[in-house]
Amino acid sequence: MAGPSSPWHKLLIPSRFHFIRRFSSSSSSSSGGLRAFDSPPVVHSRRVVVTGLGMVTPLGCGVETTWKNLVEGGCGIRAITPEDIKMNSFDRETQLHTFDQLTSKVAAIVPCGSNPGEFIEDVWLNPKEHRSIARFIGYALCAADEALKDAKWVPSEQEQKERTGVSIGGGIGSISDVLDAAQMICEKRLRRLSPFFIPRILINMASGHVSMKYGFQGPNHAAVTACATGAHSIGDAARMIQFGDSDVMLAGGTESSIDALSIAGFCRSRALTTKYNSAPQEASRPFDCGRDGFVIGEGSGVLVLEELEHAKKRGAKIYAELRGYGMSGDAYHITQPHTDGRGAILAMNRALRQSGLHPNQIDYLNAHATSTPLGDAVEATAIKTIFSEHAVSGYLAISSTKGAIGHLLGAAGAVEAIFAVLAIHHGVAPLTLNLTKPDPIFNDAFMPLTSSKKMPIRAALSNSFGFGGTNASLLFTSSAT
Repeated sequence: MAGPSSPWHKLLIPSRFHFIRRFSSSSSSSSGGLRAFDSPPVVHSRRVVVTGLGMVTPLGCGVETTWKNLVEGGCGIRAITPEDIKMNSFDRETQLHTFDQLTSKVAAIVPCGSNPGEFIEDVWLNPKEHRSIARFIGYALCAADEALKDAKWVPSEQEQKERTGVSIGGGIGSISDVLDAAQMICEKRLRRLSPFFIPRILINMASGHVSMKYGFQGPNHAAVTACATGAHSIGDAARMIQFGDSDVMLAGGTESSIDALSIAGFCRSRALTTKYNSAPQEASRPFDCGRDGFVIGEGSGVLVLEELEHAKKRGAKIYAELRGYGMSGDAYHITQPHTDGRGAILAMNRALRQSGLHPNQIDYLNAHATSTPLGDAVEATAIKTIFSEHAVSGYLAISSTKGAIGHLLGAAGAVEAIFAVLAIHHGVAPLTLNLTKPDPIFNDAFMPLTSSKKMPIRAALSNSFGFGGTNASLLFTSSAT
């Protein structure tokens, strides 16, 4: 760095003063002083609606397949095998030994194949054509493709592409690629490391690949907020539209972490269920007394968010309006929520305040409830605090869809936001699977749904909470007018 005694000092200082003199001269007012900047432009908040949906889940590939299986009580959880835990660079003996050491042997895995409702790996993950695309990116590309087709939004004009952005986050990325790369170093095979290693593990590459595939040049964003990622990605995207950064956003979350290292890590933190290895479809039981941890899952959910007038002008189908987005931090513990649920309360309150709705106007709440002993109870307490008489009188339908799909980590908030939108669109509140003995905090009419319920749903709230005490709530209402 150039200092006072540096030969560059005499060159730098005069040029700096010259700049100041020029700026002062050109900016001075008639009175001789510096002219103040004008006030920044007034930003008028714009309304945001949902015009397209896409998803890849353990219940199937596609919105129609997933929703049908969900409301009919289907379950996408199964026992895992040594082949499921993705240890490509390790010998068979090490893979079997690692599998034997895992205390949780159930997972919610996306069905793959060429049949209807299955994820076609040759299309999205063909290694000859897509060497830079890890599985979590492939899931996002598939969900985004469905969402865009559903919205009938594939712009060809440059201005439209510049006004379309992407906000797709993830919680972990491709840990299996990291594990394989580490093994290569241990075995002194560094020269065999793929040049695509870094692009395969970067979480923002899901948004990157989607934007490149369609030529979208609007905001390119990727939230990484653990299990609140999907919700934050959607809420952030809505604000980009509200503030005029874009007219259309693809928003959501994606995850594929059913691998040896991820499962082992969650097992060591005692977050995963271990009691139901012999009965996998009963393993995820939100709000139930028999819950003992979550079931790790994978998949992706992507929504097309659009400015209301933009959507109306082109005659787009409108599923719902995103009216509220609330965020908070527990400021308490790395993995556990505060027992009084204050973080969840703040997030829900802020979403309600932004929406302009009263708690008694919410018809359905998709709870974050992951099937952990503490987390589910704390969220139930928070719900009871916010909705009080509306909840205890049974007017608020509550469910956690994780009983059917497990916990999709960074994709959970997006997939469950889609469930909230579909609940409004179809007039059906989905059930909570495996709820046979509800937690004592529930009583009488204050009870999660144990079967899907047909009912008019004008407003729905979706909660997402993550490690580090990060919380998000999204509030959707029926189609905007």
